[in-house]
Amino acid sequence: MMRTRPLKVALLGCGVVGSEVARIMATHADDLTARIGAPVELAGVAVRRPSKVREGIDPALITTDATALVKRGDIDVVVEVIGGIEPARTLITTAFEHGASVVSANKALLAEDGTTLYEAAERHGRDLYFEAAVAGAIPLIRPLRESLAGDKVNRVLGIVNGTTNFILDRMDSAGSGYSEALDEATALGYAEADPTADVEGFDAAAKAAILAGIAFHTRVRLDDVHREGITEVTSADLASAKQMGCTVKLLAICERAADGRSVTARVHPAMIPLSHPLASVREAYNAVFVEADAAGRLMFYGPGAGGSPTASAVLGDLVAVCRNRLNGATGPGESAYTGLPVSGMGEVVTRYHISLDVADKPGVLAQVATVFAEHGVSIDTVRQKGRQDGDGEASLVVVTHRAPDAALSGTVEALRKLDTVRGVASIMRVEGE
Repeated sequence: MMRTRPLKVALLGCGVVGSEVARIMATHADDLTARIGAPVELAGVAVRRPSKVREGIDPALITTDATALVKRGDIDVVVEVIGGIEPARTLITTAFEHGASVVSANKALLAEDGTTLYEAAERHGRDLYFEAAVAGAIPLIRPLRESLAGDKVNRVLGIVNGTTNFILDRMDSAGSGYSEALDEATALGYAEADPTADVEGFDAAAKAAILAGIAFHTRVRLDDVHREGITEVTSADLASAKQMGCTVKLLAICERAADGRSVTARVHPAMIPLSHPLASVREAYNAVFVEADAAGRLMFYGPGAGGSPTASAVLGDLVAVCRNRLNGATGPGESAYTGLPVSGMGEVVTRYHISLDVADKPGVLAQVATVFAEHGVSIDTVRQKGRQDGDGEASLVVVTHRAPDAALSGTVEALRKLDTVRGVASIMRVEGE
């Protein structure tokens, strides 16, 4: 039977995502009621600037007192889309204390202190859902938490930041420089006025921490994730990648060690073969590969950001949480039973593409090869080309076989000390092979 008393929803934040959540709740009210088994009612909207006109939202619902809103006691679900660590963390835990379940899109908070939120939700018997925190409209969290709950996930590899993917795509397809591509991303609304979180990899690292924790049933914090951004990627890197039949993407890579005793999580630009499905992910789209024992390789693809896609994920969680509420149940909470340690980047086994500026004279290649051998790093291919300007220098590109990242880093540092090496032009990992 249909329950007549509506489930009350408090909305924290009414920006691009929050306003879209409110709009969908209003325009799809009948469908949401049918899917949930009860009406859902927007009971309050907490904002910082109450004077701003918000089309379609009753001004009587607007409040600047978010704390009072989550403490009301009659709120069934709190939707948090304000972002950041505080006051979001306090508001969420307060909501649990006063009987509400929570739907959040707050990747930074979940990566920084998800344990506090999980524990508060469990202590008060409430739900914490956050599909929108990682990949916008792409269903990813729920498949990992539920659909693959009976399988063993070994690797998660993907593009989880649309801004950086747009920039790298423009640099590759249009030959744009980094600054030019960033300006275009900003003009189109893909990049914020301050793009640091995106281009320096902080956004992708937070998502990697969340994905690794869920995939491997262990606690992974933002500080555990090795992070490099794309600000040092040059047009020359893209050109060199093309010569190898590759392109460059900012990848989030979460892996279980071969012996199963540890995990790693990292975000950095990498060359991937054009034959790899991630190479064809264009514009601001996201795509994630999940590799599991029984399921094999699964790919999730779609828009990873934006008001409507993110709101779609929020509403999906809202429906699930409301259904749980009606049934007197809760969905999956934190699963951290493995307690696996998170290894540092030095233990990751990968390949390197290293571009060197060297003296154009006999014996240089032998010196460089000796350094690689001394560090236990095997060379796959070498390409050397003298410069036409006759300045006595040449470009030397070395691609290695797989080796521990620490050994590769040590090799690069030793190369810098050679008199015949004028400079290390670029260093990039090679993935996806």
